[in-house]
Amino acid sequence: MDVGDDNKPLLIKRYASRRLYNTETSDYVTLEDIAGFIRSGREVQIVDLKSGDDLTRQYLLQIIAEHESRGENVLPVNVLNDLVRAYTTQATSMVPQFLQTSFEMLREGQEKVMESMGGGMKMPGLEAMQAQQEAFMKAMTGGMAWPGSSSPAPEADADSGEGEDLDAIKRQLADLQDKLSKLK
Repeated sequence: MDVGDDNKPLLIKRYASRRLYNTETSDYVTLEDIAGFIRSGREVQIVDLKSGDDLTRQYLLQIIAEHESRGENVLPVNVLNDLVRAYTTQATSMVPQFLQTSFEMLREGQEKVMESMGGGMKMPGLEAMQAQQEAFMKAMTGGMAWPGSSSPAPEADADSGEGEDLDAIKRQLADLQDKLSKLK
């Protein structure tokens, strides 16, 4: 495999029998295998062999649902309720941007904590966690780019302590939550 292949999504084809076929290794894969590819930082694209429909979002949501049903609860019930409500309200247009901003803030906070812990040392599994967050965001937003999503959240003064940075992130998240609750 040449270096350019790593930038392309791994193509998974779904057969009529619902079996999933990895086109790179020419073998069948499970949802857990696909989750492993994503955790390792690989993008995936799942398409229906017959119709050519892109099924990636459906399968990413199924992976999340299976993790949640096994007790690996990442999403609190109130967040799940809010997501269900968002599909039936005017807030639908705001939810993807809110979620994407929240995950960007979380990622930035994690990076700041890691930098302060060891002079830039990386925590084992951080890249996998970031890949999971990005996969979740792509599933929730359909991979759409939202205004302002490429610009990072405003940072606290560089001279301030790490505790103040965390407080600033918490305030920003609370402000976003307030704005979202006002849309209901």
